[in-house]
Amino acid sequence: MTVVRSAVFFLWFALVSASLSLLGVPALLLDRRVVVLLSRTWSRATLWGLRAIVGLDYEIRGPIPPKRILIASKHMSMWDTIALYLFLDDPTVVIKRELLRIPFYGWMAWKAGVISIDRSGRAPTLKRMVQEARSAIAEGRAILIFPEGHRMRPGAPPEYKAGVAALYSQLDVSCVPVALNSGLFWTGPAGFLKKPGRIVVQFLDPIPSGLRPREFLQKLETRIETATATLLKEGYTILSHGEGASTAEHAARPRA
Repeated sequence: MTVVRSAVFFLWFALVSASLSLLGVPALLLDRRVVVLLSRTWSRATLWGLRAIVGLDYEIRGPIPPKRILIASKHMSMWDTIALYLFLDDPTVVIKRELLRIPFYGWMAWKAGVISIDRSGRAPTLKRMVQEARSAIAEGRAILIFPEGHRMRPGAPPEYKAGVAALYSQLDVSCVPVALNSGLFWTGPAGFLKKPGRIVVQFLDPIPSGLRPREFLQKLETRIETATATLLKEGYTILSHGEGASTAEHAARPRA
């Protein structure tokens, strides 16, 4: 049944993505906020399809971070980028530069105002990332970064990169760590399988500005990995008992 529901969701996801991508082409000539609206609509439609077709819901724990702040999240699946973009208020997302080469998606991401970087981590790359992040903060936007740079399997050893520490030290803002367990439910080859249950995303207590980069990176990794390990245990319990989305209590919904 999981495979069948996953296949039906894939068709829904492809239909929604294709439709909004076609609308997005003329929107590239309009104000950036039009593309942001389309992107948030895509996120809403995707999460609705997961809930209605697969039986996969979500729960938000902790307060939604404000603007003008750095947000560093664990990254396990495509769900993370879809959902966090909706939960947050028009964040500037740090993504891999090669994603901009994807037709439609890359064009809309560029128009929405992402920060694209290559994965070399060289000094010019970090300098440009900090400059663009400063501009976004000045505009009143939050910065969302996945500090490991790519999706990680549940339970895999962490691989935190220096880029998040560079942003933290240069921007002089607090950082909100984010833990989640999406990789247990959005899984399989190329992320095809979607399992019923409840993804939990947890916004942790902010790390105040002013720490040394190495101290900050260690604190960030400890907080995210500790909370993620707890959420993974909870997720495994949900999967082993076959708990569906209907049992989720106190589930939060994104703002309009």
